[in-house]
Amino acid sequence: MTPHTPVATEAVIREFVHEMPATRVVLAAGARNNVPDEVASLAWQRVLLIGGDEPLRAVGDEIAAALGPWVGARISDTAQHVPTAAATAATATARRIAADGLVALGGGSAIGLAKAVALDTGLRILAVPTTYAGSEMTDIWGRTDGGRKTTGRDPRVRPVAVVYDVELTTGMPAGLTAVSGLNALAHCVEAAYDAQASPITRLLAVEGARLLATWLPDAVADGRELRARAEVQYGAHLAGTALGAARMGVHHSLCHILGGTFGLPHAETHAVVLPYAVAFNQTAAQAALAPLAAALDVNDVGIAATLWDLGRKVGAPRSLAEFGLTAHDAVRAARHLAEHHISNPRPVDPEGARELVLAAYHGKRPGDY
Repeated sequence: MTPHTPVATEAVIREFVHEMPATRVVLAAGARNNVPDEVASLAWQRVLLIGGDEPLRAVGDEIAAALGPWVGARISDTAQHVPTAAATAATATARRIAADGLVALGGGSAIGLAKAVALDTGLRILAVPTTYAGSEMTDIWGRTDGGRKTTGRDPRVRPVAVVYDVELTTGMPAGLTAVSGLNALAHCVEAAYDAQASPITRLLAVEGARLLATWLPDAVADGRELRARAEVQYGAHLAGTALGAARMGVHHSLCHILGGTFGLPHAETHAVVLPYAVAFNQTAAQAALAPLAAALDVNDVGIAATLWDLGRKVGAPRSLAEFGLTAHDAVRAARHLAEHHISNPRPVDPEGARELVLAAYHGKRPGDY
């Protein structure tokens, strides 16, 4: 037998495709001090600095001062869901100063605005995340216009460099820490049950979920505890990386509708929807969710109930009704959801969409309704 002779076997061979996007990641306490070096390594001469509104204004001032003449302009005010008007104005500013790079400081709103500019101009992004949104590791963009949120994927919007500084997360209030961490956990869940996700993506998702579920309660309880904050930040990085390599399912589709059409807050909405989206998919995605359940040390109450209990432990909102959404609008959101073509383990038909949205609207513990 030669080394090239095929061997007959009935064993199942693992086959997959996994792309590795080129993003440089720096994660360290005090890493914000590396931003000028990172800009220099990218050979940028004039950047548009996006973000650094309250309570990050002092940090934004610090980074702007460190960058000095490299900063051609600064946009401090950002908004959730990236209004088209804000994206248009930011793009005009980038062109006016002849920017050759974008530095985004903040959460998903700041990074999302930078992505809108990158999409229109082709400029690259250096992201300095201060929440657990995960947007810094994805090629996903979104904007809102006239009560409708449009999302898409484009490699131009994926940051080429990400600087994680755990010290920048210690100012997050407990409530924001909770919902932002649960938002990241939702990224892990959807990546874990995407049928086309590679084994590598699933490993990232499961490990990210384990870190987030383990350390988020401690990070919420003590915002200055750097070990917990660092582990949650790393888990959020893995979550964003996994989502960037997977398709978004019913969870993200519903949250985009609730945010773009009904104006619900981004991270808070993700935190509420998470256990109900899992309950919706649990039977259809049982095998895919098994490693995730093991990582979360799920007991016999089930993974959806475990995630609901985690939300209660960290003090997250429990229902869409808490945001002022009416029952009538919940039904409208369900209709919109059923009209979307969604890659999801369980088909999203009108009856199922209504079941999911109304469960999240009422906020009862999965299994108790």
